[in-house]
Amino acid sequence: MDPGGEVSVSEAPSQVPPTAMGGEEEEPGEQEEEEPTAPKKSRLEEESLRAPMDAAEHYVELRAENLKDQEPEEPEDENLKDQEPEEPEDENLKDQEPEEPEDENLKDQESEEPEDENLKDQEPEEPEDQNLKDQEPEEPEDQNLKDQEPEEPEGPEDGGPQREALDFSHTPQMLTGSWAEFSSLPENYLKGCKWAPDGSCLLTSSADNVLRVYDLPSELYAPCWQLLPEMSPVLRMAEGDTIYDYCWYPHMSSLDPNTCFLASTSRDNPVHVWDAFDGKVRGSFRPYNHLDELTAAHSLCFSPDGSHLYCGFDKMVRVFHTERPGRDCEERPTIVKKRGVTGIVSCVSFSSSRALYACGSYSCGVALYSCQDGAPVAVLPTRHQGGLTHLVFSPDGTYLYTGARKDPEILCWDLRAPDKVLFSLQRNVGTNQRIYYDLDPSGRYLLSGDTSGLVSVWDTTHCASYRSSEELQPPHLTFQAHWDCTNGLSVHPFLPLLASSSGQRQFSWPSDSEDSGSDTDLGAPQERRQENCVCVWWSGPPGASAPGPEDTEDREPAEQEVPVCV
Repeated sequence: MDPGGEVSVSEAPSQVPPTAMGGEEEEPGEQEEEEPTAPKKSRLEEESLRAPMDAAEHYVELRAENLKDQEPEEPEDENLKDQEPEEPEDENLKDQEPEEPEDENLKDQESEEPEDENLKDQEPEEPEDQNLKDQEPEEPEDQNLKDQEPEEPEGPEDGGPQREALDFSHTPQMLTGSWAEFSSLPENYLKGCKWAPDGSCLLTSSADNVLRVYDLPSELYAPCWQLLPEMSPVLRMAEGDTIYDYCWYPHMSSLDPNTCFLASTSRDNPVHVWDAFDGKVRGSFRPYNHLDELTAAHSLCFSPDGSHLYCGFDKMVRVFHTERPGRDCEERPTIVKKRGVTGIVSCVSFSSSRALYACGSYSCGVALYSCQDGAPVAVLPTRHQGGLTHLVFSPDGTYLYTGARKDPEILCWDLRAPDKVLFSLQRNVGTNQRIYYDLDPSGRYLLSGDTSGLVSVWDTTHCASYRSSEELQPPHLTFQAHWDCTNGLSVHPFLPLLASSSGQRQFSWPSDSEDSGSDTDLGAPQERRQENCVCVWWSGPPGASAPGPEDTEDREPAEQEVPVCV
């Protein structure tokens, strides 16, 4: 062979690491320490040195993984600590022990300690006691009863629970009245009275074309009182001619002066809106006929929300917006496609729970109309002998009571079956005068006056049980309120009080002495006492707040205290 080849063969083994020649394994470590001092190393030497290092690192990684697989307790403990920081170790032991988990399941199902812990967490006894305490009927009922105390109500809504305070097991007792105000003119008789919606004052109309406002006597708010002084009006509002109708704003409240107003209509005059604080005219609604002539409304009624004023005319109802006085209005004919009522609309009334209003006319007709468009909904087959003068809906809007002039009955209609009369109530009305009647806020009692001065009270729940529309139902209670015609009657919205007004037009009957030689008159009206007044009556249960029997029993104001017009 060539000498150069031998030299290359002899040098190659000298450069091979001892491991490759079968030497010991410790030499790689020595060479790693000497590696930085080695000037040059071949690629083969570097790979031979790196191989044991990589193997060692791989062994360390495998060893660490094996340790992790063999010791799972610590990570499990950490997770358990995050989940249940109280006793993680014990719970892990319980998880490892087969008996205790079974016991825990049994404990969860039927055991004392978990049940106690759950009961402690839920505490059924104390919450039940707290709920019972919250639901205790004694204290809340007492608080509600305190809120419902009938002594000092704030308004008709707050006084709603006091509707049962009316007690007609005995005759109502007179408290006070106004006689001197109407004694100057014998012909100045009353035409009706109406309590304000908040019960703070009383409105009257009389033949002198004056509307008067009386404040509720302040003595009635006292816990104990006896006789009350005579009332005197705090406000007078004079119309230009005969007053046809008048009504309060339905949401009137003395706490809000903006709501304290009323509307009235009189002959040959527009509808006036009066301020109930100063008696001035706030505005007027001017209806015009087809000839562009000012015409007077014969009846008035505000919608339940007070946003519109409905006025009755001949075969027409005009609707004015309360906030826009003037002549702009909506005209609604009362007869559409030969259905409805004809003649002058003499009275209008709204149902509080239904979108309906009723119209009565002097032609003896009554019909129900939709508030939305004024379309007729139903026509009642009335049997009244005279023109309609008054309409009243029950508080729930289910029943309608109609009354007419020269008619001895008040008809009750069930609007769910308006094709027949439910029952009728008997009263004495023999003139053309408008005789008002009223329902108490609960709708149970209906009260009405008559031309003989009596006030009759009917329990409508008993009347409805008869189910006889032909038979006139007698009143539950009657008492002599006035010596003259009792034309107005109004029930206080939340106190057990009644207001009544009396009087009528008197006629002088000619004597027949020339014909028969007798000095007696032809008619009985001269024998009737003339009494023009308004009175307030107590109709609640006898107690400390009511006057004693010795103060009001058999009180005859016409002879002793009332100035009688003769």
